[in-house]
Amino acid sequence: MSEHHIVTPKTYITIIAFLFALTAATVWVAFQHFGDPWNDVIAIGIALTKATLVVLFFMHVKWSERTTKLAVILAVLFLVVLLLITMSDFLTRGWLGVPGS
Repeated sequence: MSEHHIVTPKTYITIIAFLFALTAATVWVAFQHFGDPWNDVIAIGIALTKATLVVLFFMHVKWSERTTKLAVILAVLFLVVLLLITMSDFLTRGWLGVPGS
């Protein structure tokens, strides 16, 4: 068994400051108009960045063993596959006509 990594308070304060700044950026983006898809793309990018910081630092995945990192990566890949399957269904619903019309 490996030793536990001790995280300094300075690291936690830095990460929480970044999370607060990214939250403020999310609010700012919500009130701006960057064009049709760009508001969503920017907001999702900020949300993914915040989620990555939380997983890496507050869930201690950054200092975990390889098997924990592998489990996190596989969980994210599984989520991506599920989202791709859902979107492939959603985006192709209009391809076939409605029977009887």
